[in-house]
Amino acid sequence: MKQILYTESEQETEKFGRTLAEKLREGSVVALCGELGTGKTTLVRGIARGLGVKGYVKSPSFTIVHIYRGGRLPLYHIDLYRVEPDELSTIEFEEYVWSQGVCVIEWAEKMKHLLPENTIYIHITHEGENRRKIELRNGGL
Repeated sequence: MKQILYTESEQETEKFGRTLAEKLREGSVVALCGELGTGKTTLVRGIARGLGVKGYVKSPSFTIVHIYRGGRLPLYHIDLYRVEPDELSTIEFEEYVWSQGVCVIEWAEKMKHLLPENTIYIHITHEGENRRKIELRNGGL
């Protein structure tokens, strides 16, 4: 099933993430797609808050993986922007994807063929300065 919604601010995008987090379960994988600056990390921040994670949530562009604990489930936040396919084993990609926590992957379109069948796909696009179009295909909700 496909759902489309629009957000008008970072706060609304984060709120959508908090709402989504309520539906995520152990082993959930969320694949985020969209251009730079569309709000992927903002959405992850909302997911983290919805899971009960405290502290600062930032883009893992240079570290590739951030692990957040302290919520009802661990959150594995992966950014594949700078990762080549032959580097996946060095970041233990499959261990996170098939984990007991929630795995959220930015730039997931790069490794779509490695994701589980029930992956939740979210594509975010600019619709204006602050407006975002969020398309959700819920393979795992």
